[in-house]
Amino acid sequence: MSWRAMEKVLVVGSGLTGAASACFLREACPEMSVVIWDKARGIGGRMSTSRSPKDSECTVDLGAQYITATPEYRQKHSRLYEDLLSMGILSPLAAKIEGDSSVNGTNYVTPQGSSSLVKYFIQKSGVQVMRDHQINSVSLGDKGQITVGTLSGVRDQFDGVLLTMPVPQILQLQGDIKSIIDKQSEVKRKLEAVRYSSRFCLGLFYKAGAKLGVPWSAKYIPDHDCLRFVSIDSRKRGRDEVTSAPSVVVHTSVPFGVNNLERDKEEIAPEIYDHFTKMFPEFPEPEHIKGHKWRYSQVSQGYEGSPGYLILQENPFIICGGDGFAHSKFDGCIDSTEAVVSAFIKQQKKLKADL
Repeated sequence: MSWRAMEKVLVVGSGLTGAASACFLREACPEMSVVIWDKARGIGGRMSTSRSPKDSECTVDLGAQYITATPEYRQKHSRLYEDLLSMGILSPLAAKIEGDSSVNGTNYVTPQGSSSLVKYFIQKSGVQVMRDHQINSVSLGDKGQITVGTLSGVRDQFDGVLLTMPVPQILQLQGDIKSIIDKQSEVKRKLEAVRYSSRFCLGLFYKAGAKLGVPWSAKYIPDHDCLRFVSIDSRKRGRDEVTSAPSVVVHTSVPFGVNNLERDKEEIAPEIYDHFTKMFPEFPEPEHIKGHKWRYSQVSQGYEGSPGYLILQENPFIICGGDGFAHSKFDGCIDSTEAVVSAFIKQQKKLKADL
């Protein structure tokens, strides 16, 4: 079979790696048509920013809280950091984080919420994001293309597919991709060995002018049965506390998340909030509470060798990327993005040479 150059590419997942990959890929290969499919109604993945139903200006980051750049990564990705700082997408974190164990690094915060970082890449790329598109099958289609299907029955064909969802979700896909993985026993073993931590979180939204009664912006809590991290998100991001409504995020510990993983987020939210009020009785009652479960939070064991990407098949081109193939930090996702885009460029050149 003769293979065609990649004209139509699907990126699965609108988290940081998916958004940045779409952006960098469009810059490197402007002849490609790129689209993003995501299972959620919003974008951002684990860089998720949620709004209060009572006040759209009151927001809280439920996932990533701040970005720590080591000197090495600050140098390696210096152009990107300078662009994000100049655009106001990032700013230096002025607030002190009590109990922060990170050393030898510079902390940055997203003033408009962590999802603004993902939106920056998507807007810069100009790609379309199709929401509520949860893929469940990847198969080989006609004319050397890849047929991708969703739970809702949407089907389309592409010349290349980038999967950026958590590795366990890749392994759950049906269609030819299952046999493609099964035939590569060592690859399958390494994919099955990837592990993620799990946790629950609460977003607490308060009325404008509410006094939270503590001097800190965020703190880590050691050795608690439930709680691990609490942040006054509005204060951490430098919002005016006199006129704006404050917001707080509460993250549970990983052991608590693992032990309660199969419980519903709505069922467990009151239990987490009870732990919070007992530890911090000085906080007033919030106007609204939102619970969330991160089944796949941070990578605890990545793909062996951390190559940044994994090519499952060259013709047609199916590649995996994301923090599961690097590490669960901003710079890990950018490392993966750069590796993925480099692989796309190399394959595109090879396909064009063979035409």
